[in-house]
Amino acid sequence: MSNQLENLISKKEEIQKKIERENLILKKSKYLESTKERKARTRKLIQKGALLDKYFETENLSIDETEDFLKIFSNYIKENKPDKYKKN
Repeated sequence: MSNQLENLISKKEEIQKKIERENLILKKSKYLESTKERKARTRKLIQKGALLDKYFETENLSIDETEDFLKIFSNYIKENKPDKYKKN
C-alpha cells in the first residue's frame, strides 16, 4: 500500500514539474511574440517618420512643431483621402 502511495506521489511530482516546464515554455513563447510585435511596430513607426521627413521636409522641426504642422493639414487630408486609403 505504501509503495503505491509513493508511486502516486512520485507521479504527481513528475506531472507538476512537467506542468511547470510547459508553463515556462508558454510564458517564453508569449514574451517572444510580444517582442516580435513590438519590434515590428517600432520599425513601422520609424519608416513612417522617415517618409514624413522626406515628403514634408520636417527634419528641422521638433516633435511639438511636427505635431502642430500635422494638425494644420489633418482635416484637409482626412476629408480628401482617396477611398482606397480609408479604413473599412
